[in-house]
Amino acid sequence: MAAHYSSTMQLPIVIVNVKTYLGGTGKAAVNLAKTMEKIHLETGANFAIAVQPTDIFRIAKTVTIPVIGQHIDSITYGSHTGWILPESIQEAGAMGVLLNHSERPLRIADIASAIERLRELGLKAIVCANNISVTAAVAALKPDMIAIEPPDLIGGNISVTTAKPEIVRDAVAAVHRINPDTAVLCGAGVKTGIDVATALKLGTAGVLLASGIVNAVDQEKVLREMAKPSL
Repeated sequence: MAAHYSSTMQLPIVIVNVKTYLGGTGKAAVNLAKTMEKIHLETGANFAIAVQPTDIFRIAKTVTIPVIGQHIDSITYGSHTGWILPESIQEAGAMGVLLNHSERPLRIADIASAIERLRELGLKAIVCANNISVTAAVAALKPDMIAIEPPDLIGGNISVTTAKPEIVRDAVAAVHRINPDTAVLCGAGVKTGIDVATALKLGTAGVLLASGIVNAVDQEKVLREMAKPSL
């Protein structure tokens, strides 16, 4: 792995999940990552980008901000056609993985085995949870981060920090009771610097968002607004 790949994820952090949006695929994903890196270097704000497996290598060799995968399977080398091997994304330059996003849900046993595989490789595990019960269950598995994201707000225009601030506060409290070493993020509808500032005031260590950045008319402008509260 090239020496310039980032090996840490500093907090507070803004993680941009590009999903499979047009604005976050291929060359567009590279350009977005470059913009995020530029703002990081200018301001010190922490960013990470979660991209499709096919884009990990090209982005990780281009920028120094953390690059993470959107999913892995808890498999080892062998006969697993069509699955995502953790070692393969590590070799490509990823330093962590999103798990259990509402668009790619896993059973709790699969989350546990995936976290274990990532731990074996020294990769960060960022696990999504849709409610407080799941958040608490995941916290017991000791991932590096948990992102609380109510599914009904994902991709919408109202931030979880406005619509359901209590779920953010309760998620932070639940995680810290069970495993204070796990950082808590929030997501769903996060689109502005005010949303980021509110998330931090509610006790989180940052945000996980997608369309608010990837589909923005001016990605750099929105990223700069989100950088300010996290400095």
